[in-house]
Amino acid sequence: MVAVPKTAAVHRILTRYLVEVVERHELCPWARASREHGELAIGVLWGAPALEAWIAEARRLLASERIRVAMIVAPELAIDRAAFGALRDRVAARLPDAGVAEFHPVAPLDLGSPARLVPFLRRAPDPLLQLVPLTVLDAARAVPPPPVRADQAAMLGGHAAAPRADLATRIAVANHATVARTHAAIAAALDAIAADRDASYARAGITAASR
Repeated sequence: MVAVPKTAAVHRILTRYLVEVVERHELCPWARASREHGELAIGVLWGAPALEAWIAEARRLLASERIRVAMIVAPELAIDRAAFGALRDRVAARLPDAGVAEFHPVAPLDLGSPARLVPFLRRAPDPLLQLVPLTVLDAARAVPPPPVRADQAAMLGGHAAAPRADLATRIAVANHATVARTHAAIAAALDAIAADRDASYARAGITAASR
């Protein structure tokens, strides 16, 4: 059985990323509400998880109707961003009832366009998959107000909200403008969290993947 301190260390590092990067810079207004209202579920997979392990953990986390966002973290997984994207596609194909998006710790800053900035915005401390039930996405799209929350829900699930593409685009453009102004502070926070991760994981006995 995995020691609790290991899981606690992974949760703490992920929370730093959510609070100090995503929430502090308002990259996703929907994220804070999900975390503070107990609608966020976090799972940890050790070693190099097989596809079935990702699927099983996703189904376990999404089994509760209360959960609006699930994050599955693989702190010991050594995988490049392209391969992790391919893994995300395989997981998504097996979970037709959820939107799936991948986050990876290695992603350069590219301000060339809002779309090219997305990998940097998803530069989490560890490889992770984020899942949002399609029922949540559909409900968000079905209710006109508040438009920002609805489109953020769609973005969290890695889906383009077709009926609200204009609003989703505005959100992406707003994030692009925010990062253009604050990318040095965001990069510094990411680097500080990465350093904390390496030291904390070493103390906890986690075989952290190299970058």
